[in-house]
Amino acid sequence: MAEKIPTRSVTTTQEKSVTEERVREEEKQFRAAPKLDKSPLHGLWALTNRDLVKWYKNPIQLIISLIQPIVWLGLFGKALNFGSFISSSVPPSQQAAVYERFFGVSSYFSFLSVGMLSFIILFTAAFSGMSVVWDRRFGFLNKALSTPVGRGAIVIAKILQGVIRSLIQAAIVLIIAVALGMETSHLSVVTILGGFTVLFLMSFGLSSLFVMLALRSSDWQTQMAIINLLNLPLLFASNAILPVTIMPNWLQTVVKFNPVSYANDATRQLLIGSTQHLAPLWMDFGVLIGFAGVLAVISIVMSWRLLSK
Repeated sequence: MAEKIPTRSVTTTQEKSVTEERVREEEKQFRAAPKLDKSPLHGLWALTNRDLVKWYKNPIQLIISLIQPIVWLGLFGKALNFGSFISSSVPPSQQAAVYERFFGVSSYFSFLSVGMLSFIILFTAAFSGMSVVWDRRFGFLNKALSTPVGRGAIVIAKILQGVIRSLIQAAIVLIIAVALGMETSHLSVVTILGGFTVLFLMSFGLSSLFVMLALRSSDWQTQMAIINLLNLPLLFASNAILPVTIMPNWLQTVVKFNPVSYANDATRQLLIGSTQHLAPLWMDFGVLIGFAGVLAVISIVMSWRLLSK
């Protein structure tokens, strides 16, 4: 006679089998590799914020970067008092017209103050490429290239950290300029937003340029030499410090090919209502959009070819 297996034993065996199967499935899911995020923007903010943290946690660096434009505003802007020259040779009734003719505004200080916004943008953007050099030298760039983050995202992150730093410092310089006597009759929410849109485009283009030049460099001295080679010609071959009308003809031609000149022209029209125009406002925006877009694309394309471990 066949032996009967108790029903309770069969049920217990089945439950144990189901439990073991469930545990194996959970372990399999736990040990499975996570799905990689391969989107173009993956890791963009993390890389951008990494550079920003090093900047805003070191306030001395911010203060030092603001000293030079403040010196230009407080010493050069006030010491180079064109009013004394004009008042000695022009009747008081005609002095305002002379200022308008040469500077497009009622004072040289207001003219220079807006030029200093481009000054701080130019010099801050120039050092965005140094971050690439140091990351390569200390091995962080190799680690970033080993992650799923795209090379284009690495480049854009370097550009964005330069842009954010530039705009914050430009806002501080603008506040200081207003406190020192810059004309404010044309300042409004719309003109300030328009002016900082211009500065954003200028900073994005210049940051793209200097990051692009630093993609294969591991020598900080070479990068510093490039910065010094480009910064001063871009500054002085523009209308940042002096009006185009008093420059020699050959330099006026150079100024028209300098994107910094169009940024100065647009910000002066927006922030201080300058009557001296290098170009219409729509053309200034068009030049800066093209400048920023072309250099950003070139930087990303070069990162695909040149950025390697």
